[in-house]
Amino acid sequence: MRVMSVVGARPQFVKLGPVAKAAARAGVEHTIVHTGQHYDPILSDVFFADLGIAAPDVHLGVGSGSHGAQTGAMLASLDAVMAEDRPDWVLVYGDTNSTLAAAVSAVKLHLPVAHLEAGLRSFNRRMPEEHNRVLTDHAADLLLAPTEVARGHLAAEGLADRTVLVGDVMTDVLFEIRDRVGTTPSILLDELSLEPGAFHVATIHRAENTDDPARLAGILAALAAQPHPVVLLAHPRLVAKAAELGLSLDQGSLVSHTPLAYPDLIAATLASRGVITDSGGLQKEAFLLRVPCTTVRTETEWVETVELGWNVLASEPDQIEAAVARSQPAPTDAAPYGDGHAAGRVIEALLEHHR
Repeated sequence: MRVMSVVGARPQFVKLGPVAKAAARAGVEHTIVHTGQHYDPILSDVFFADLGIAAPDVHLGVGSGSHGAQTGAMLASLDAVMAEDRPDWVLVYGDTNSTLAAAVSAVKLHLPVAHLEAGLRSFNRRMPEEHNRVLTDHAADLLLAPTEVARGHLAAEGLADRTVLVGDVMTDVLFEIRDRVGTTPSILLDELSLEPGAFHVATIHRAENTDDPARLAGILAALAAQPHPVVLLAHPRLVAKAAELGLSLDQGSLVSHTPLAYPDLIAATLASRGVITDSGGLQKEAFLLRVPCTTVRTETEWVETVELGWNVLASEPDQIEAAVARSQPAPTDAAPYGDGHAAGRVIEALLEHHR
């Protein structure tokens, strides 16, 4: 069996890591295509080294652009790559423009598509990611669901017969990296003269938070007003947007820092008193590490983190202060995201459904 993984953004690189290792263990031929959607090295190439993934076999170098321009450029390039390689499965990850472009390209070429992390729903149709994941799920031949909630969403949309519950591959890699970093101090402690448990880690990058000047200013002000340092791991897009709007990423308790390599991000999260984010991945990572999270969004795909008390939604900037100051969540042994062996089940599902 020959599998082509198409990736292009940081969360996809993280998910790719355990899948690539599971494919190698099973003797599956595995080709990696990097669209170049995230072109900054700290958000892209460095992850392959950090996660022990072989260099991409194909790098399209698409780079940034509007949703239409970026997705169209990927389609134009992917058609030729897939037509030449003709894998048994095209495996797409998550909910980015790379996900949708690869799914559409494969479907048009009559190549089987498997969607990893299928069935997640925010039910917010203003989110580009929601359109990407819904369209991909309905185009794909095999839906690899991470949770029972995700499987339920797919069943409600009439897709139960294409769905396999495999667990969450992010759990696989998170546990591996957590055990690897162990008690290694976060690089932020020395660089910023911080004490363990005395700072928050923050990431803000979604368009709904960064493209509205008043909302972004309110979020930054709320972070700056915290009684403890808040280290904002600033995505290049946020840096550019803040500069364009004349907003400072270094004010009050707020300290900006370049994005961290994935192992460093996990070490920083473990050393922090909490996370403030609008990232889907970091919400779940915080829960798995049992670090309290405040999510600056009106909804979350990872509803289990909220139901178990480890995540609170702050839909407006003025709700951030109370959310961050809440009491420590109740301990839990719940494991809604699997046991750390999802990648092996992904490869087993691809083999089982291979025609």
